[in-house]
Amino acid sequence: MTDTPPDRLCANPDSPFHDERALERGVGVRFKGEEKTNVEEYCVSEGWVRMAVGRTLDRKGRPMTVRATGPVEVWFKEGEA
Repeated sequence: MTDTPPDRLCANPDSPFHDERALERGVGVRFKGEEKTNVEEYCVSEGWVRMAVGRTLDRKGRPMTVRATGPVEVWFKEGEA
């Protein structure tokens, strides 16, 4: 596997952008210069993230999300100490 995370990644296993191996390695996301821990999906090339909103769930039991646009940076966390 490469040292660069995928351009687009989703935590939902039903999504075509879900990558279990990348999620197991741990992906860090910085959005607008601030590290975020509630990101459900991101796309670096399009410049957006989809973040969970509180503890609210949708009718399928997944977290409610909001999409925000701005600069997105991603990295693998496995090498961090």
